[in-house]
Amino acid sequence: MQPPTVHLVGAGPGDPELLTLKAARLLQLADVVVHDRLVGEGVLALIQPRARRIDVGKAPGRHALRQEEINRLLLELAAPDRVVVRLKGGDPFVFGRGGEEALFLLRHGIAVEVVPGITAAAGCAASALIPLTHRGLATGVRFVTGHCREDEPLELDWHGLADPETTLVVYMGLAQIDRIAARLIGAGLPPATPAAAIAEGTTARERVVRAPLAAIGEAARAARLGSPTLFVIGRVVEALAVPLEAPRPAAGLARLEVAGHA
Repeated sequence: MQPPTVHLVGAGPGDPELLTLKAARLLQLADVVVHDRLVGEGVLALIQPRARRIDVGKAPGRHALRQEEINRLLLELAAPDRVVVRLKGGDPFVFGRGGEEALFLLRHGIAVEVVPGITAAAGCAASALIPLTHRGLATGVRFVTGHCREDEPLELDWHGLADPETTLVVYMGLAQIDRIAARLIGAGLPPATPAAAIAEGTTARERVVRAPLAAIGEAARAARLGSPTLFVIGRVVEALAVPLEAPRPAAGLARLEVAGHA
């Protein structure tokens, strides 16, 4: 008999075809799936019909369950004869609080298997044709959160982040993008640094806004981008810059490119 196990599975950034084979197999085997709000409908459709589905999604200012309650729920669901999948958007260990859930379960004697997923930075940037690193433009990449828990002030190492040789990817930064841009500029990053906002990346509703760092917040608002929106900041944003009429793959997803403000 297998020990009680919870599978922390990454659902990727939205496109169900970006799931790993292991993730897809577990969704077909699952007895119960505890999933986040941002898991795409295409991914949820892969769950076997007889499985119990529990939505514990969080939205700004509205949490179906607190994190402590989610942890306790996973513990209660874990059983030797039950396949429990905790389905999380992107990758469980990249701003997904998967580490907190794994630690809680391990401390209570529950085995944990982590199935990585394509994180939004990699998936959305690739879909928008933005290389996160590019020879001569960026020698590294950093992922940061644009939102703190309990709405605490966002305090990051602004001087360390304001490196023109590094690509900066901001998760969950839509509400604070003006402040983030101002702090980066204040720390020395040029206001003209290319930036992109990618909303609902990898899905048929994907929208991409490009603008200088100093104007990316205004551009995102003008385009009425909503959550989830990812920001990519750095010279790589223009590495593969092509006209909007450039050819797209025949089977590619529909995309809307919105010109930014100079």
